[in-house]
Amino acid sequence: MGFRGLSLASILVIAGAMTAAAATLEPVGFSAIPGWAADDHRAGLAAFRRSCREMIDEGRGFARPARFGGSRQQWLATCRKALTASYAKAFFETSFQAFRIHDEARPEGLFTGYYEPEAAGSRTPTSAFGVPLYRKPADLVGFDAATEARLGVKYGRVVDGRPMPYYTRRDIEEGVLAGRGLEIAWIGDWADAFFMQVQGSGRVRLADGSAIRLAFAAKTGQPYTGIGGLLAERGAFAREEMSMQATRAWMAQDPKAARQLMWENKSFIFFREVEGADADLGPPGAQKVPLTPLRSLAVDRSLWMFGTPFWLDTRTPSGPKGSHVLFRQLMIAQDTGTAIRGLARGDVFWGAGDHAALVAGHMKSPGSLIVLLPHAVAEGLNDAP
Repeated sequence: MGFRGLSLASILVIAGAMTAAAATLEPVGFSAIPGWAADDHRAGLAAFRRSCREMIDEGRGFARPARFGGSRQQWLATCRKALTASYAKAFFETSFQAFRIHDEARPEGLFTGYYEPEAAGSRTPTSAFGVPLYRKPADLVGFDAATEARLGVKYGRVVDGRPMPYYTRRDIEEGVLAGRGLEIAWIGDWADAFFMQVQGSGRVRLADGSAIRLAFAAKTGQPYTGIGGLLAERGAFAREEMSMQATRAWMAQDPKAARQLMWENKSFIFFREVEGADADLGPPGAQKVPLTPLRSLAVDRSLWMFGTPFWLDTRTPSGPKGSHVLFRQLMIAQDTGTAIRGLARGDVFWGAGDHAALVAGHMKSPGSLIVLLPHAVAEGLNDAP
């Protein structure tokens, strides 16, 4: 069942690996995956090809180990085959072994959404646009493991030879980086800037109709605090009602209190400008390839390699408050995030615009994942740490 293309020896290796992995991954046949036959596999293949080109040309993701990631060499033959495949569904079924993921820590799984925010703005500060969006400063550096362990932060700055944490959000928003030529653009609202940072990307619409595309460049290393959770703890709304929209509505009622609330999240994100970006695609994710709306998935980078295909089975917000629709389709791991931790945890990229913001802001759904691993990676599972 589900072992087409594998030898008996390979099947035995995988069976042993399942024991070693405490049955985390259970082989499953493609015909047993609900909804598999009805998906648009061509769209999944198009997204996978973008990942494959990066894996063939650079393969930067393999510089860091992933528990079920395999080696670059184990992916190359599958990726080269993907670039010339004529029949998408047959390609996935013959090139991969599917495994149902079992996560004892989160049996139901958890799937959220993110999007590419938009805001009007300018390349120069004006009376209407006075909130800066910054590129990475030169004095933001990564620390070695010993310094990280001592200070409790992975990034920071060095002053007179002494490593120390980087500036907090409040420090930066109150002007500690002003005058250093780091501003990419200016927008009109602190909350818009904050949520661009939370999403890790954004589009700044200029008066001439063009747009500046922004992608994640770096983070300060200061601790991240979810402000929606803080509001729920303080009784602003019930936890089950928590969403980006509920948080923004609260913030709009009292902008001064909103600034204080945002400062409680000390983390700060820097951007880089993306030139010549395809308007139909999103910004580059952590794999450095453009994200595909409804096909790109952010995953736990310590567990899965960028470029890995997944079958996601969940429900997503749609229509009247509280209603959901079935969401079953092939996704490609092309991004990660601070809050994305665990085997059955994912973040769906919804694209740009009001609808994407609405769905992503409300999405917090249980569900399940099936991972597709190239046969060479599947056979090597017993070597996973």
